[in-house]
Amino acid sequence: MSSLTPDPDAQTGPVVALPVYHGVSELELGVMVTVLRLCGGDRVAVTVNRSRISVITAGGLVTTPHVLYAALPEPGALLLPGGPGAARAARDPLLRAFLAAHPGLPTGASGSGLLLLGEAGTLDGRVVGGPADLADTLWGFTPADVRPGEVVTDGPLCSAPAGLGALHAALHVAGTLWGQEAAQEAAQRIGAGAMLALQAT
Repeated sequence: MSSLTPDPDAQTGPVVALPVYHGVSELELGVMVTVLRLCGGDRVAVTVNRSRISVITAGGLVTTPHVLYAALPEPGALLLPGGPGAARAARDPLLRAFLAAHPGLPTGASGSGLLLLGEAGTLDGRVVGGPADLADTLWGFTPADVRPGEVVTDGPLCSAPAGLGALHAALHVAGTLWGQEAAQEAAQRIGAGAMLALQAT
């Protein structure tokens, strides 16, 4: 291959890190990855964990993280899906250290993914939304305010309820990295795809 020919496997543009763990919500993870791929291409979404051992999602699917924390290129943003395994994952010292080292990056978190940020100390002084059933727990991370059931954007952080709230978190990151027009186009494409799926059932 000529040195002037681009390497098709090379990553160009920002990398968005998505920590994955046993019990991660495949819905939230899938929504986030879809938005990133629509806006930035197939290689922008990079799943990360302390090892390359496959993790089992909340619904029983198996996924293998792309890279270890130590091998991750410097990320341009973070997306944190929730799931029933988030509380346990949030106590992982490697994950806490990774998140604590990137407090100013554009970040989106949905559902119990906020626990990952809370344990890393990055919710301190923030206004956060998220699931109503976690409101009392989120107050323990000393935010400025907790708005249960709401999507809240406070500076670089967008926090959202579980499930399809992940779409808001992902669009916040996409809009910051690639512009609001690209994020709106992705939202329209996802919405059109969802409508077609519903019509087919």
